[in-house]
Amino acid sequence: MKHTLQCILLIIISSLCISATKPETQDDDCKFEGKKLYGKIRFVERASNADIKIKIVNSFPDLKVKLVESFADDCGEWQVVEYGEDLKVYVAESFADIKVKFVTSFPGMD
Repeated sequence: MKHTLQCILLIIISSLCISATKPETQDDDCKFEGKKLYGKIRFVERASNADIKIKIVNSFPDLKVKLVESFADDCGEWQVVEYGEDLKVYVAESFADIKVKFVTSFPGMD
C-alpha cells in the first residue's frame, strides 16, 4: 500500500512538472498584426468585415492550415464556426495579407 501511494505521488508530481515546463501555444510566433492564426475561424463574405485576408495557394504558403473539429489551440489549426470566432477570414484572389495552404498534417508556419 505504501509503495502504491509513493508511485501515485510520483506520477502526480511528474505530470505537474511536465505541464509546468511545457510551452504554451506558439502564440508569439503564430500571429499576424497581433491576431493569432489559430482557433475558431469564421469565413466572411466581405473584406471589410475581415480581420485578415488570405489567398489559398498550393506552394510557398506563409501558413499551413489544418481544419479540426475542436481544440484548435496550436499554430495553423482552424476550427470553422458560425459565431463566437477568434478570427474573421476573407478569401481573396489579390491583395491578401497572407498565403495559406490547407493540409491534413503538420500545420503551422514555415
